[in-house]
Amino acid sequence: MNQELLELIKYIFLGLLQGFTEPIPISSSGHLVLAREILGVQANGLSFEILVNFGSLIAVILVYWNDIIRLIKNGFRYIISRDPNTKSDFHFIIMLIIATIPTGIIGLLLKDKIGDLSKSFVVGITLLITGIALWTIRNLKGERGDKQIRLKDALIIGLAQSVALMPGISRSGATIVGAMLLGLKQETALRFSFLLYIPVSLGVGILDIGDLVRDENFNTIPYLLAFISSIIATYFALKWFMNIMAKGKLKYFAFYCFIVGTLVVLFL
Repeated sequence: MNQELLELIKYIFLGLLQGFTEPIPISSSGHLVLAREILGVQANGLSFEILVNFGSLIAVILVYWNDIIRLIKNGFRYIISRDPNTKSDFHFIIMLIIATIPTGIIGLLLKDKIGDLSKSFVVGITLLITGIALWTIRNLKGERGDKQIRLKDALIIGLAQSVALMPGISRSGATIVGAMLLGLKQETALRFSFLLYIPVSLGVGILDIGDLVRDENFNTIPYLLAFISSIIATYFALKWFMNIMAKGKLKYFAFYCFIVGTLVVLFL
């Protein structure tokens, strides 16, 4: 097979892998680290990660578009008229903002050190940790909805998301686990987790624009194909994961993390 075609296929696969694993609780960053090592793909610089993560962000926005528009409209309506019917959405927005703060602070402080953790053995251990966390909440249902999210809940969920800066710790898994351990309903935990992903991902993207512009190793066509693949895979994976959450089958993701984490620790 032509070497250039093989390289394109590898990047498309990495985009699909990032997209598929981003919304489900098995760590997209961990899988990218493992896949790039196995495939021998050298994507120097941060441009590749920036693009495929931005692709996932676009897909999440598309899935939650109606929620986003409602929150924005009702948030402004409450600020302007104090309409009591929009208070709950305004409250939800404030909780999202508060939950974003811990990740922003910790991410800025540890940004340069996180790359040092991108090793196969570390990913294997953190996947096992993710599996244990998912197993812990497998039967939880929760009783509190969107209106019952408290300041303490938002801060703890934000801190949980900060832990996911480590490759192998799933971002969606960490936030959903944190939310459900606090007693939030599955649907509330899921919605809060992915709406929280939007400002955090946007913030990271804005901070990384300089790296993208200055990257001398930017590989246009392979990166673009990976970007498009990431959008498509994230969109359908998130829809699928929403259905899995509704059926209460998180334990299967725990099994997956246990198996892959163990194999990585033993053989990579």
